[in-house]
Amino acid sequence: MRVLFGMILGAFLTVGAAFVHDNWSGSSASTSPSLADGRMVNWDVVDANWRIVRDRARETWTMLSQKVQS
Repeated sequence: MRVLFGMILGAFLTVGAAFVHDNWSGSSASTSPSLADGRMVNWDVVDANWRIVRDRARETWTMLSQKVQS
């Protein structure tokens, strides 16, 4: 249980740190040519992927709840 909690906490801390860095860095120049505005994460891609995961989870939950009810 501790390992699972540690993994979840680590994921939240990593995403949170990247989010804070991207919001505080503004539009300064970067050494990385892939992200010229200084951001570490492309949050548009994260949003699109999160929506896909959320929709799949919702569909799976609906399917499971219908199987349980019938």
